Amino acid sequence: MLKSKYKGIILAGGRGTRLYPATLSISKQLLPVYDKPMVYYPLSTLMLAGITEVLIISTPSALPLYQELLRTGEDLGMRFEYAIQAEARGLAEAFIIGERFIGSSNAALALGDNIFYGTGVGDSVRRAGERREGATVFACTVSDPERYGIVEFDAEDVNPVSIVEKPKHPKSNYAVTGLYFYDNDVIEISKGIKPSARGELEITTVNEVYLQAGKLNVERLGRGNAWFDTGTHDSLLESSQFVQTIEKRQGQKIACIEEIAWRMGFIDDEQLEQLAHPLVASGYGKYLLGLLHNRQSGH
Repeated sequence: MLKSKYKGIILAGGRGTRLYPATLSISKQLLPVYDKPMVYYPLSTLMLAGITEVLIISTPSALPLYQELLRTGEDLGMRFEYAIQAEARGLAEAFIIGERFIGSSNAALALGDNIFYGTGVGDSVRRAGERREGATVFACTVSDPERYGIVEFDAEDVNPVSIVEKPKHPKSNYAVTGLYFYDNDVIEISKGIKPSARGELEITTVNEVYLQAGKLNVERLGRGNAWFDTGTHDSLLESSQFVQTIEKRQGQKIACIEEIAWRMGFIDDEQLEQLAHPLVASGYGKYLLGLLHNRQSGH
């Protein structure tokens, strides 16, 4: 079983105001993206890096719902812990909240509303998980780079030289996505940065510290990979339709955490079967049982 030196954090807080009224009474990351809760998608990305210990950070009202959904993680061969972020004080606060959980390990942060798809994603997160020092951000090409934090590369188009938020004249079309891998120094770096004008500890500031030290790596997700930030009604619908299309065409599920745990060796055949039976009525459980049948029949 591949096991990472990293511990994972999923930031699933915020009020989801851009999705009102759908999120007036429920956390955004619990909304369905086609056939599974949104939070399954970033969780699956961390699992592909071999990460088995994950801290879910959310609001006081939403946290019990995540605990009900994901429980301890033991049934997936994992360990989940939970923590509160009472107010939105920036993404970098996740490492301060999670200091005890992280301990002496490295840390990977996944935003709860980001969805990744493609074979290149698994390869990229595994490479990031093998790095012991520095930071790794993941960048994806976009058609409207002025709306994102954009990575500028050197003349050889190899090393990052700057990350600019919503540039008027973008130097590239590679947008920084909501997935970050850091060495243990990220805790002290997050404690040491000053809040921005909007009163938040910005993840971009953390990345700039690593960049200035020459310790920032960029994994570029190229053709054949997809990235969705499901923060609006349109993007939520688009991502659901994308997942539906892929799953219907290929007969394989995206971000099926039970399947990933099984394929990664976190759980065995018997444990997968136990997870499948309560889910049979929806078809999700039948898919999991089909995986076992195909293995046993040699398909």
